[in-house]
Amino acid sequence: MSDRIGGYIRPGYDPIQVPSPPTLNSAGDNPSAALAFTAPSDVGGGAITSYIALATNTSTGATVSATGTASPITISGLTEGVAYSFAVAASNSFGPSAPSNTITQTIVPPSGQQAYTTAGTYSWVAPAGVPSVSVVAVGAGSGGVSYGAAGGGGGLGYKNNYSVTAGNSYSVVVGAGGAASSAGTPGGDSYFVSTSTVKGGGAGGVSATDGTGSGGSGGNYTGDGGGNGGSGGNGVSSNSSAPYDTAGGGGAGGYSGNGGNGGVAGSGTGQNGAGGGGGGGGGGKDSQSGRGASVGGGGGGVGILGEGSSGAGGSYGGNPSDGNSAMIGHGGSGGTDGGYNFSTATGGVYGGGTSGGYQPGAVGAVRIIWPGDTRSFPSTNTGDV
Repeated sequence: MSDRIGGYIRPGYDPIQVPSPPTLNSAGDNPSAALAFTAPSDVGGGAITSYIALATNTSTGATVSATGTASPITISGLTEGVAYSFAVAASNSFGPSAPSNTITQTIVPPSGQQAYTTAGTYSWVAPAGVPSVSVVAVGAGSGGVSYGAAGGGGGLGYKNNYSVTAGNSYSVVVGAGGAASSAGTPGGDSYFVSTSTVKGGGAGGVSATDGTGSGGSGGNYTGDGGGNGGSGGNGVSSNSSAPYDTAGGGGAGGYSGNGGNGGVAGSGTGQNGAGGGGGGGGGGKDSQSGRGASVGGGGGGVGILGEGSSGAGGSYGGNPSDGNSAMIGHGGSGGTDGGYNFSTATGGVYGGGTSGGYQPGAVGAVRIIWPGDTRSFPSTNTGDV
């Protein structure tokens, strides 16, 4: 920002006619740093034609610059972990002003996140300036069988400070909830890169058709930490006037503990979740003879913004027409509650297992946050930014 270029006086330079210095108000600390400034109070002998922003490495003296016609001006290509001294100057037809005041900043990676919450396969591209990420993956819940055993909850796993290369693509898979019919199907795995990197395992399928049978097993996990999903409750055959009392679904796994198991049909109370996991749904109980099958509560889901409180398990309750929401398993860490009747007895989002009924298990999820060295699960700077 001198009046000399290459050691020679700039042609036309007039120190009396150049603008006064701008005022530098702020300079960003990301690899692409935006410099905000106030225009000079005195434009000199002519209108300002451009501004030049300069970042000087405080250790080596190397400089990076950018030009523009107004505030802010972004300087790209700065190095993470390096301290730079920032300044800006204004130019008119007579030459550049003296430099503004300076601001010194150490460059840090940009912060951000990306959540995938719809079942499918995706490709995530690492942003510029991001050297590492932290990832949480929740497996999908399994579906229950009609009038019988319930689905299990998905597992939750997380991986911190995983190295990535800017511009490279990384695989993301979000598991679909298991279908429900006369034979409940497993939930799908959710993972980042591969199932051996970080995974929330999908819940296992239900082992029987209508009536009696074992509930779906809870999904497992791979990563630096996490928890298994709770298992779905077992189905129990009842009497001819009330053929089936149905079981409660398993809760999704937590960040440092397991989801709650669903209650047995007809008499079982769902377990509480642990480590921020979802609670298990309570088993359904037909409270009046002749009213047919009752539906237990769906298992609670789990949130993906970091560890919060654990979800409570549901108590066993009456026929769905009683409106007995006490059967539901409650969501952990901000996840949603399960449902409790034929049309809403799904597992809570994300990863909750459905009750013994005709509804599918809840979808899984994958969430990526960065930078991975300062934002890490279960709860260090894991909220939205």
